[in-house]
Amino acid sequence: MKEEEIAVSVIVPVYNVERYLARCLDSLVNQTLKNIEIICINDGSTDNSTEILNEYAQKNSRIVTVTQENAGLSATRNKGIDIAKGKYIGFVDSDDWVSLDFFEKLFQAAEKYQADIAVGNIIRLHKFHKKFHLKIQREEVAEDVNQKFLLCDCPEMSYVWNKIYRSDSLRQNNLRFTDGMIYEDVIFTPRALYYLPKMVTVPYTYYYYWRRNDSIVVTNSEKANSDKIKALKIAEDFIKEHDIDVSKQKVETSRFKIFGVTIFKTQTRNRKTRYLLFNIFKFGKI
Repeated sequence: MKEEEIAVSVIVPVYNVERYLARCLDSLVNQTLKNIEIICINDGSTDNSTEILNEYAQKNSRIVTVTQENAGLSATRNKGIDIAKGKYIGFVDSDDWVSLDFFEKLFQAAEKYQADIAVGNIIRLHKFHKKFHLKIQREEVAEDVNQKFLLCDCPEMSYVWNKIYRSDSLRQNNLRFTDGMIYEDVIFTPRALYYLPKMVTVPYTYYYYWRRNDSIVVTNSEKANSDKIKALKIAEDFIKEHDIDVSKQKVETSRFKIFGVTIFKTQTRNRKTRYLLFNIFKFGKI
């Protein structure tokens, strides 16, 4: 595949995901956008992920495999950015998957409006739950920084993987992930929305975020909590430094307790309120 023919480079960090990897790769090799490259970086996996990657790579020439000693998610994504040849770059975690038209719709919208970022919906799934994490109602172009943050629900939803980014814009602004940190998206996404001038939202296509109990955030809970605090502070400082208005994204929570147990709480954002009874039954939307 010639370099100029690649529309989107999809970067997939892989680490011990043998249970989920085939589902992820199936959603990528069957994309309706054919001129993509799928950069799978094996970050020192010790399970059968390597064998699965090799099997898929032998069958599909668009899959580029790279093997390295374990370096962490941020370093792995950075390596993907370094070697990506596509006009745009996207990220998919190897336990997640996307709609089959995901990259075609994002690419077409980005090209139509000459946007630096195109953003799709997020559906979060757990074993017994499925809900929209970010729901986009219509195609909308934004160049105002505050509007971009509002449309992406950032910093509340500072996810990197429901978007594609113009490669030249990422590199010109030296946008990288912070090595060695969990919650690296929290730092990266506000910077991308600030420095990349134009964004477009894309309805009716979905990134499926699988929330699993053995993820790095859960299994490294002490480090995850420490890194989360650090990342949120860095993001907060960046937002304040650049006078970005995120007041409409803030969630205010009120709890009603009996004998120290929360039986009822309300969450309010931008004058919209959700009511939660025993943290199970929910009424209203925010």
